[in-house]
Amino acid sequence: MVFRIIRVVNNLAIDPVCGMQVDPQNAAASQLAGKMYYFCCEGCKKKFEGRAAPVAASSAGEYTCPMHPEVRQKGPGACPKCGMALEPLEITGAEANPELEAMQRRFWISAALTIPLLVLMIFEMTGWAMPGARWVQLALATPVVLWGGWPFFERGWASVESRSLNMFTLIAAGTGTAYVFSVVAALMPQTIPASFRTQAGELPLYFEPAAVITTLVLLGQVLELRARAKTSSAIQSLLKLTPKTARLVTEGRERDVAIEQIQAGDRLRVRPGEHVPTDGVVVEGTSAVDESMMSGEAMPVVKAVGAQVTGGTLNGTGSFVMRAKRVGRDTLLSQMVRLVSEAQRTRAPIQRLADRVAGYFVPAVVICAAITFAVWATWGPAPRLGHALVNAIAVLIIACPCALGLATPMSIMVGTGRGATAGILVRNAEALEVLHRIDTLVVDKTGTLTEGKPKVVRIEVLDGFGENEILGLAASVERSSEHPLSGAIVAAAEERKIGLETAEGFQSVTGRGVKARVAGREVTVGNRALVDGAPAPESGAEPVVFVTIDGRMAGRIAVADPVKESAKEAIALLRRERVRVSMLTGDTRAAAEAVAKRLGIEDVEAGVLPGEKAEAVKKLRAAGQVVAMAGDGVNDAPALAAADVGIAMGTGTDVAMESAGVTLLGGDLRGVVRAVRLSRATMRNIRQNLFFAFVYNILGVPIAAGVLYPFFGILLSPAIASAAMTFSSVSVIANALRLRKVAL
Repeated sequence: MVFRIIRVVNNLAIDPVCGMQVDPQNAAASQLAGKMYYFCCEGCKKKFEGRAAPVAASSAGEYTCPMHPEVRQKGPGACPKCGMALEPLEITGAEANPELEAMQRRFWISAALTIPLLVLMIFEMTGWAMPGARWVQLALATPVVLWGGWPFFERGWASVESRSLNMFTLIAAGTGTAYVFSVVAALMPQTIPASFRTQAGELPLYFEPAAVITTLVLLGQVLELRARAKTSSAIQSLLKLTPKTARLVTEGRERDVAIEQIQAGDRLRVRPGEHVPTDGVVVEGTSAVDESMMSGEAMPVVKAVGAQVTGGTLNGTGSFVMRAKRVGRDTLLSQMVRLVSEAQRTRAPIQRLADRVAGYFVPAVVICAAITFAVWATWGPAPRLGHALVNAIAVLIIACPCALGLATPMSIMVGTGRGATAGILVRNAEALEVLHRIDTLVVDKTGTLTEGKPKVVRIEVLDGFGENEILGLAASVERSSEHPLSGAIVAAAEERKIGLETAEGFQSVTGRGVKARVAGREVTVGNRALVDGAPAPESGAEPVVFVTIDGRMAGRIAVADPVKESAKEAIALLRRERVRVSMLTGDTRAAAEAVAKRLGIEDVEAGVLPGEKAEAVKKLRAAGQVVAMAGDGVNDAPALAAADVGIAMGTGTDVAMESAGVTLLGGDLRGVVRAVRLSRATMRNIRQNLFFAFVYNILGVPIAAGVLYPFFGILLSPAIASAAMTFSSVSVIANALRLRKVAL
């Protein structure tokens, strides 16, 4: 049974209707929209089938918040919780960024008006007073604060209405207070208490700090939006791999057509240096294809007739004709883009700490600002209320919860994107976080350590017979059989270019072998139970079939599942990463131990059923080990769900992608090493971001409050506080972007 589920939560297969864990052996199945779904019972199945929209609605045109992925809306806008600009849920590679364009326009106009304000401030500091300066300041600052900063006031008010105080609450309060006070002081100075006046009896104006803060926050928004756009660079690079056109071959003629016009079954020519347009199979020609976007390995893979090719991979110097199998949203590349996009919106457990702190942060800052105002108004130097106002504003501005909130999601977004470029598809942030702590890797044998395709490894002949003769006759008989070993024998004959004869009177003996007449000779191919007097094989680790010709023992053919060339290196690398490897397989003890001995694996359990694999994984976890399970994603689904992290090995099939937390597209066990390294680098990056955000606020708020003034006479200008706040957010994103270059 192909085990496909609609949802995986915490690496458990979850029923989409009731939320219960699905048992793959007792699941109720239903096919909807061409896809199989499984449910815990018939009741849930019927409920799901009765829905008007059984499959997920398209996310085209939907926007979401990187800090609060549960927030979704049609079209761009601001997050109602944190005020950040929303991002498109589905990246197509050609999106305009209306938020960035608007912020850039507001910034440049505000900067042009703020520069004269700074010039006036410098002149005043030198002792030159411009006649009517306050009216010039009012005229210049008003459009900056009210028009340039209008989005901040909107988001600040929305945060109060929704009771989700955020950085824009503080910015709106700080700039609004400074501007309103200055307007009142300019228009109605008699209403301002004397305690705000200087010793010369003048009222200070804060038009310049209000405008500078607004302009710097606009600059910060522009820099942040540009940096956030780079976090999706991995998806953008994947999207660019798909060519805009394909060369369609019809009735001996070739013509270029738009990629959207390609349908399954079409024949396409791929010329040297072109990207493969869609998923399919080679039907003519030979070439070497660069599949590094899948496997992370730069070595090209030779593709001949019958070989599978993947859309987006790069053809080498040869030319071939392929038949399209999966097109549009069904291609592996499209699935990769969707999975990476979804993973980037998930939340890692480590983010809970930041979320808890952020929940109390803004109210705490407001309290700190109030205390700062009270202390300076009571014990500060003259003008007391003037100093109290300026320092309270500085506290409000410098305390930026944005850096704290961005610390985790930015690293997750860049880390999952970096993984995709190395053939590592991370399904959710939790899997990426847990992966760095694993100390035990449980692996299946077939398809994980071995190729998963039986091959003829040895032919033993008796006197009077030749290898090609035995293989040709055996393959001629086995061609009519459906046994897995039959395909290996036929493939070996075709590889040696041995012509096959027609088998007459084919007869299959269940559990023993096959018989037929080939070219006038009686041929029997089977096990020892079918062939009388068959000699014992040299090794009990390899399945052996015996061949008799005209009742005479002719020889035996050993068939085995070859160990992957990269497996031994992968096991050594895992040991270097302090990860213990354990093998669980349903194969025989002899076959399992032969592979384990060759690879140096000491912990082996053979003859294990799929359900028993899950129990074995649970026992390891109960013993205190952090377990990752690597399997093919089909019969290993229960064990993948039972592990702390499930790792699907293969070529990115639907089943593999939906039954594990991590999918290795190349099917190479070395990808597990790369995934562990990616997880450790991402978690290290997150901790750096959180450390910086916490330390910044722990140091920034007291300095803005004026704790250094009694000792060094240092006060922090609100404008400088605004620049520091901008720097904190941009620096967190810049640090996360370093993951794009991390070596795996």
